[in-house]
Amino acid sequence: MSSTVPRAPFSSPLAEELAPGLLERFERYVRVSTQSDPDAAGSPSTARQLDLSRMLVDELRDLGLQDARLDEQGYVYATLPASAPAPDDARWPAVGLIAHVDTSPDAPGEGVEPLVHRAYDGGRITLPKAGTVLDPEQIPELRSRVGHDVVTASGDTLLGADDKAGVAEIMTAVAYLVAHPEHPRPTIKVGFTPDEEIGRGGTNFDLDAFGADCAYTIDGSEPGELQDETFTAAQAVVTVEGHDVHPGFATGKLVNAARIAARIVAALPPELTPEATSGRDGFVHVHTLTGTAARAEIKAILRDFDDERLAAHAAVVRRAAEEVAATEPRARVDVEVTPQYPNMRTHIEAFPQVVTAAERAIRAEGLELVRTPIRGGTDGSLLSARGLPTPNVFTGGHEYHSVREWASLQEMASAAATIVRIAEAWTADDLRTARRAG
Repeated sequence: MSSTVPRAPFSSPLAEELAPGLLERFERYVRVSTQSDPDAAGSPSTARQLDLSRMLVDELRDLGLQDARLDEQGYVYATLPASAPAPDDARWPAVGLIAHVDTSPDAPGEGVEPLVHRAYDGGRITLPKAGTVLDPEQIPELRSRVGHDVVTASGDTLLGADDKAGVAEIMTAVAYLVAHPEHPRPTIKVGFTPDEEIGRGGTNFDLDAFGADCAYTIDGSEPGELQDETFTAAQAVVTVEGHDVHPGFATGKLVNAARIAARIVAALPPELTPEATSGRDGFVHVHTLTGTAARAEIKAILRDFDDERLAAHAAVVRRAAEEVAATEPRARVDVEVTPQYPNMRTHIEAFPQVVTAAERAIRAEGLELVRTPIRGGTDGSLLSARGLPTPNVFTGGHEYHSVREWASLQEMASAAATIVRIAEAWTADDLRTARRAG
């Protein structure tokens, strides 16, 4: 896209300095296919995620983090030592930086071709493939990015900013800290996880091997975002067993599982869907409906910030299934609800310093602090519950899980600069002795 619009400024000279190397890393990482697979067992769920993880290990070692390693579960761990001993024989806390290498299975992810639209002019961005258009009338966030360098894919794949923007920002910040030993920092622990998009990223994370007192997932969106609250999540699976016979001889005999499943979905309250809720409202989201006359299956995710309301959502699903099943006693209907991840809020409240340091860093970068709960989850949800307080920080990516996914280079650079400032914030006198419980 050619444009006569002036290029948008960066949030700081540091962000501007980091931007070229950040963009080079990001473009390189998104070209590596790393989609996870919710139907596969094992960790990682797909071997292709290891392609990027191995690349990151090599790059970390090249930067001087010689303990960088990839474990048998697909997790990357590395350590950047503190810039200097803490004063007065104190020990600065070890601070973790975490991002996930996998991308969502919700949209195609093979053959990503990143495109940079320099100094975006505020109009429609027509991508070269699949007729995909980024229209500011439909994507209001674009309206305020006039002059930004907008990065997209080519139109037939997702971009992968979720979360390769976070990966690139961590790597860029670590490279800067290595090159500038005069910049104060505590011990930095780097972690890259597989399978976050399918809810497993925090499951096999080795907290002892990581060795951090607290951490940050770099996996948000809007600049200045700092999030210490997520949904509590569960999955509901409704299985319908019918009785299939030849349709020519089905009178009084056929029990059609597919039709019963469709009636159960139709019985769920429309006001409880994601498209009808916002803010702190939870939802029931039916994302898969498959089946035949003999057997059908409904998969739904249940989300809320309040545990009691989440339990109420599960009850709604059970009630809909039971009421429909009661009209056809020959069918067998089963509902299974399983937890997925918890709201991180109560686990982070016990270690407020992790939020304080990030707030200071965001403001030091010249950004307005944005505190909103996540209508979703991150690896930090489970990690916080397991004892590692892990709030979430912005990346500058938008329209995740979509072929319309895009990112602002200016905002990604702000995120990388914020990571550098988080490191410095932890060397302040009032934070350097902070320790998490246990």
